[in-house]
Amino acid sequence: MRKLAICAALAAAFAPGLASATDGYFADGYGIKAKGRAGSGTAMASDAFGGANNPAAMVFVGDRIDFGVDLFSPKRSASRTGSSPLLGPIDGSADSDSDYFLIPEFGYNKMINPNMSLGVTVYGNGGMNTDYPGGQIPAASACAGFATPLPNAGPYNLLCGTGKLGVDLAQLIIAPTFAYKLTPSQGIGISPLFGVQRFKAEGLQGFAGFSTSPTNVTNNGYDTAYGWGVRVGWFGQLSDTVSVGAAYSTKIYMSKFNDYKGLFAEEGGFDMPENYNVGIAFKTTPKLTLLADYRRINYNDIPSVGNPSAGLLQCAGGNMSYCLGGSNGAGFGWQNVNAYKIGFEYQYSTELTLRTGYSHNDNPIRAQDVTINILAPGVVQDHVALGFTYKRKTGGELTMFYMHAFDKSVTGSSFFNNFTGGLPAGTETIKMYQNSVGIAYGWRI
Repeated sequence: MRKLAICAALAAAFAPGLASATDGYFADGYGIKAKGRAGSGTAMASDAFGGANNPAAMVFVGDRIDFGVDLFSPKRSASRTGSSPLLGPIDGSADSDSDYFLIPEFGYNKMINPNMSLGVTVYGNGGMNTDYPGGQIPAASACAGFATPLPNAGPYNLLCGTGKLGVDLAQLIIAPTFAYKLTPSQGIGISPLFGVQRFKAEGLQGFAGFSTSPTNVTNNGYDTAYGWGVRVGWFGQLSDTVSVGAAYSTKIYMSKFNDYKGLFAEEGGFDMPENYNVGIAFKTTPKLTLLADYRRINYNDIPSVGNPSAGLLQCAGGNMSYCLGGSNGAGFGWQNVNAYKIGFEYQYSTELTLRTGYSHNDNPIRAQDVTINILAPGVVQDHVALGFTYKRKTGGELTMFYMHAFDKSVTGSSFFNNFTGGLPAGTETIKMYQNSVGIAYGWRI
């Protein structure tokens, strides 16, 4: 248990560096083994990450400890073209800095008796990060009309603020897990979820005039929020060749970001969304297992994430509830995401297991919300992954994976077209692709 406490503390210490954006802003998978299968594995019990995937699987894992780290590299860019010269113009482009993030993970499981287990999973749920340099738009431009306070000398960033532009959201979850075998081949599990998240925003001075609390929109450093939820799961081995699983996570109800109560709806609210997943694993040959998973993430139910950015128009018309920070405050306009994952695991030898997988998810961002999502361009949809586990003679397992998310972009009319008196403000494009590589070590205890 001392090792458990140390590893959990180390994972928590890494939390400020977490960043992810694959299935929206959730990670593509949890646990290095699952990541090597592109996130599939709801119906497989192979490590101690049931608290993140399926709590019921833990009672089939046995006594075990796993820890690892993922080096995640998202490449993000944004641009605006086609604005009228009479506006200055306000065209510009920028690539986001801060391209590498360490995402730690830890899992522990202990059998209390042959039918009951207790464990814990500590993992980075996801996040979003952008870090654009400022100065793309000259001082003599329409951005001067958005700057707060006035006058502002500029030059301006892509969202008409000053200095660097971006956000940094990191989410960590600690999931103690209890699992119980209903029969020798079926089990249920429950994981209370304790969430921690950190956030900061920079360069959003251009939006302060659309806020219920203008001094709590941007450049207030990091703020931290805490909360709780619960995940429940079921796991069943239907035969020697087929297993199935399902898990459901409630919304994680978080305390508010008080330092950003003028940015997020409901005075700084930013809960983690409800989600659920189902999966099947089919052993097609004694050595080859085929896995298929479906995951649903209900981003649209979180006002600060799902409310449309068009609410700013009602704010400009005098309805303060639609202003940033209001009870109906404008958000990122993210839609719910369906993710489909397929994975393969091949037992090449008693020492070596090979993995691969592909996943596809809906794009949460619509063209009409592209302007605000310069901050959070979570647009990637297609991922491929490779991985392996090498089992040492001592029983320890070394696992590695590589993931690539293909380049994806979304283009839409700039939201600034609503405020330029009929002069074109142009169109905007946000883009992203990703690479990730991870390593883990686990063993039975």
